[in-house]
Amino acid sequence: MSMTSPWCSHVYRDRRVLVLGASGFIGQSVARMLANAQAKVYSAVRGSARDLPGVISGVDLSIPGTAANLISALCPDIVFNLAGYGIDRTERDAALARRINAELPGEAAAAAIHTESDSWSGLRFVHVGSALEYGVASGDLDEESEPNPTTLYGQTKLAGAQAVSQVGEGCVTARLFTVYGTGEIKGRLLPSLIDAARTGSHLPLTDGLQKRHFTYVGDVAEGLLRMGSMRWPPEGPLGRNSAIVNLATDKLLTVKHFVLEAARVIGLRSSQLGFGELLTREEEMSHLPVTMRRLRQWTGWYPMTEIAKGVEETIGAYV
Repeated sequence: MSMTSPWCSHVYRDRRVLVLGASGFIGQSVARMLANAQAKVYSAVRGSARDLPGVISGVDLSIPGTAANLISALCPDIVFNLAGYGIDRTERDAALARRINAELPGEAAAAAIHTESDSWSGLRFVHVGSALEYGVASGDLDEESEPNPTTLYGQTKLAGAQAVSQVGEGCVTARLFTVYGTGEIKGRLLPSLIDAARTGSHLPLTDGLQKRHFTYVGDVAEGLLRMGSMRWPPEGPLGRNSAIVNLATDKLLTVKHFVLEAARVIGLRSSQLGFGELLTREEEMSHLPVTMRRLRQWTGWYPMTEIAKGVEETIGAYV
């Protein structure tokens, strides 16, 4: 993962920060980056996670009131919510998706803005949303685009983002796109490529013509921390969806491009790549480039890690 920027250590040093969903793919990176910035991190997880800073285990966010009670007890300066349900294809419980994705964010945001904080000038609540909230929306995607989600995950995540927006000042939703890197679960694209390189096995793939904004997880974590350090209201016109910020690279690339670049770094032979052997899923999004204007305007920054560098850092973490 990319090193913590000097500004980050200055902003978050000794600050009390609660990370909900800290054991997840992106949550791990956020918690560790905060720890590197010398923040007082509380990593809330349902099970156990010995390798995370400040672990609070047994936190069942599916139970109403759990997050609010935890926030009230800890009085954090800022809360990062990375809890989510349904991105894994095995997670198909509609009631649980509504609870974690739609109801929890608003409850946690409301609790976060009512905690007392000594001299903290940043946001109070940063929620992680999803590109699937846009669904079949077409054209260049910016935060003012009309969402049209078609999946349970996208619909419930959109409801959660709307709930956060209604809480008021000091709360933001970061909509993430295709995130890859250290901590990805087995079966996702990059881990599958790494496994194929190690075993010499053949890997069936789609034709890879669908386009994505591939964003390294270290950049995503930094982007979330940069958002959290913003003053409210941020500079510039807010727009009607003022509490939404797209977080991704500014490069729209095909999946095939990502696979070939990763394969080159990993040492995967072209004969192992079965392009066109799988059908593209119906829920796959199709859109023009995602607009990152608000991210740059508000933070003065955007993700810049190239695919080769991100893949190299991911491989290093697997060793």
